[in-house]
Amino acid sequence: MPTLEHNALVEMFRDQPALAPRLLATLFHVEVPPHASTAVVESSLDQLLPVEFRADLVLELRDASGALALAIVLEVQRDMDPNKKFSWPTYVTVVRAKTRCRTVVLVVAPDAGVAAWAAERIDLGLGLGHAEPLVLGPAVVPEITAPADAEAETELVVLSAMAHGNGPNGPAVVLAALAALGRLDQEHAMVYFQLIWNALREPMRQALEALVMERQIEGEATFPPFVQRLIDRGMREGELKGMREGELKGKRDTLLRLLARAGIVLSENESARIQVCTDIATLDRWIDNVLGAKSAAEVLS
Repeated sequence: MPTLEHNALVEMFRDQPALAPRLLATLFHVEVPPHASTAVVESSLDQLLPVEFRADLVLELRDASGALALAIVLEVQRDMDPNKKFSWPTYVTVVRAKTRCRTVVLVVAPDAGVAAWAAERIDLGLGLGHAEPLVLGPAVVPEITAPADAEAETELVVLSAMAHGNGPNGPAVVLAALAALGRLDQEHAMVYFQLIWNALREPMRQALEALVMERQIEGEATFPPFVQRLIDRGMREGELKGMREGELKGKRDTLLRLLARAGIVLSENESARIQVCTDIATLDRWIDNVLGAKSAAEVLS
């Protein structure tokens, strides 16, 4: 089922049709044919293929005379799906037959493992032919940290933050992306920020939250309001989670102390059961059960 990340990435390329051929030329060093326009024409593929073979997006590049120069079939891939190794060659064949022009498949794969899998050459049979998708993954997307570069390529800097936001240069990459978002309309900026935020792991989210708080204290209002709201919400949720975990730990410690005072010995399984319990009401019931109990089984009933 398509996710927010999947749909947002598809919309990124739909809203910016020139992005795909530009990335082919700059990141893959593909000789993109001269063209005057790039248009989204995904319906052309839908009319020829059953629903299970429909791609996410199809782009057509045309020259100044209107003649087709190149077709790009774009797919956003978040996990390893063996069926894609059969559908991707189909896309190339059908679109190429219909348009009578060169056709490539461009796979956008934010996860490094999925990207490596997607980049594998597809044998079409007995080694006599193959298909080879171009894969836009972390190994291809550059780390963009310079404000000037971020300003020139907003979509690419978003992809960079998704790919490298958790790496050694993560803070600089994410800050460059946030600066770029400040130049967009709020609707696009919010979607792009959500993409970046969802791609960040907890340590980097915490580092970003700390940076926002630091700049708040210093009076530097450098983040758009929606960024601030989302980070504030994350901080509140983190505080609530920390409070709940602290309460659970306190309940477990109390239960274990009472059991020790009662001389009740726990088996390994019983001890593990207490440690994995995340229901406060259950822990309270077990604490009450200690009074008068002679075995762990009576307490944990």
